[in-house]
Amino acid sequence: MAAAREYPDELRERAVREVRSTGRPIAHVAKDLGIHKEALRG
Repeated sequence: MAAAREYPDELRERAVREVRSTGRPIAHVAKDLGIHKEALRG
């Protein structure tokens, strides 16, 4: 099993704002930002 990665809070907040404002799927936004989609699940 791979070790969990920590992403900066600012990056997570940016991703959440983008998902909410554009309506794009979480997986697409996460991929664009270079983070794993499960990191945004919570």
